[in-house]
Amino acid sequence: MVYSIEFRPSALKSLKRLPKQDLVKIKGKIDQLANNLPNPNTTKLKGNSAFHRIKSGGYRIIYEINGDELIVLIVKIGHRKDIYKRL
Repeated sequence: MVYSIEFRPSALKSLKRLPKQDLVKIKGKIDQLANNLPNPNTTKLKGNSAFHRIKSGGYRIIYEINGDELIVLIVKIGHRKDIYKRL
């Protein structure tokens, strides 16, 4: 199954601020996400959160899966030291 990728405006804004070499890696991870989702049991954040994460170097991509509509919503992208604040 191929999922479509959507971004929250804040995620797009944070993408623009990333260094170019990290941006290329993160875009590659997002493209891979559309074609094959990793195991949701290993990527799900702890607690009652509906969010999942992907690691890309020192950065994290936080996303939400909507299986009914085959949509992956990218919620937040940022450095690992700051990403989990205010989720």
